[in-house]
Amino acid sequence: MTTSPSSPAEQHRHSFADDQPADATDVSAEVRDIAEVAAVEVITTTAVHLMSAAAVKCGLAAGADAENLKDLDEARKLITALAGLVTAAAPEIGSQHAGPLRDGLRSLQLAFREASTIQDAPGKGPGEKYTGPVN
Repeated sequence: MTTSPSSPAEQHRHSFADDQPADATDVSAEVRDIAEVAAVEVITTTAVHLMSAAAVKCGLAAGADAENLKDLDEARKLITALAGLVTAAAPEIGSQHAGPLRDGLRSLQLAFREASTIQDAPGKGPGEKYTGPVN
């Protein structure tokens, strides 16, 4: 017995791979030893992944299905994790890297507030226990 997906979001899958078969690409040339990756690169890459996922969950995805992909409970978790990472890492990675991450975080916090039908009290929004109230 097969069942069909119940929502358009379940029917649509995002893929970043080329249309080539998986075995057609030699990934050995693209693999890096983690020991060669600088900490600042690991931290910023992780932050960008959290930002991208949070943006989709806030309904900011490109495409007609953006509203169907919105999940503010998931967005809250991702934004809070991002705020903790950025706050903890800022002294280690310096303002050159932390500044843009803070700007992106603030934008996501504001987007969350705009998308939410029930407003959080000041200082109680996603990540605000790490960043303070966002206006």
